[in-house]
Amino acid sequence: MTGILSSNVTDVALIFEGGGMRASLTSAVIPTLLNAGVYIDYVAGISAGSTNTVNYIARDPERARRSFVEFLADPNMGNWKTFAKGRGYFDSEYIYEHTSLPHQALPLDFESFQANPAKFRIGGFRCDTGEQVHWGNDDVHTLHDLLVRVRASCSMPVLMPPVTIDDGVYLDGALGPAGGIPLDVAKADGYEKFLVIATKPRDYVRPPMKHTRALRTAFRKYPAVVEALVERPDNYNRTKEEILDLEREGKAMVFFPDVMPVENGERDVAKLAAAHELGLAQAARELPAWTEWLGLSAPTS
Repeated sequence: MTGILSSNVTDVALIFEGGGMRASLTSAVIPTLLNAGVYIDYVAGISAGSTNTVNYIARDPERARRSFVEFLADPNMGNWKTFAKGRGYFDSEYIYEHTSLPHQALPLDFESFQANPAKFRIGGFRCDTGEQVHWGNDDVHTLHDLLVRVRASCSMPVLMPPVTIDDGVYLDGALGPAGGIPLDVAKADGYEKFLVIATKPRDYVRPPMKHTRALRTAFRKYPAVVEALVERPDNYNRTKEEILDLEREGKAMVFFPDVMPVENGERDVAKLAAAHELGLAQAARELPAWTEWLGLSAPTS
């Protein structure tokens, strides 16, 4: 029986950016923090960042890696055949709802997740209203409650179908006003200091959206999705500038990948494994600065 867990950092928000398979690198931050005994009491994630959020709160460093490395070899992940059947190029129902169940390919220790007192936020975008939704502890009472919300947060437009939750239809939370980095909800929840795990290099600037005519055709039922896609570059770049300002003020510590060798749709396990190793090496180098900034003078046991 898992006992009640505890946190040792209560004044900082841990924020995971989305980025698809780029999280093969940034998921390495999870074992780095956990193995150093860094337990942060507030975690927010969007898209792939929501998977990182769940794995950190469940304190499962092995699942953090497998979610973005070995698991991609699963033949049931999806392909153009599942896409043609309306299940997505990445079969999101299988990936997020089926495999996380007990005795499946990527089981989640929901008991440990529930035993963690940390507050969490998982962001999704409501297609019919254009509303950004941030689900949290009060929304999750069962394993299914959690899994369906992670699936919605990770459901990339076009590549995955929308997800229905109660009376709403949802897609990737990166379509919201923060552009995929949930700084806004952490601020709204009262936090003023942030450990931000970014999936793109420091100098990255998101370019304007292309092919908007095709998008308007694909999402004619949900025009708010198209508008969100068009606005996303500005939203992302604005949030990143705010994070850089916070960093200069000493209010944010930011992990920017020195190198990002994979794109969001990468499925080559060897390349994903190499990216994870890069993440482990970089996180190990940066850990002493993180622990000092967090008020943990040395890694705890």
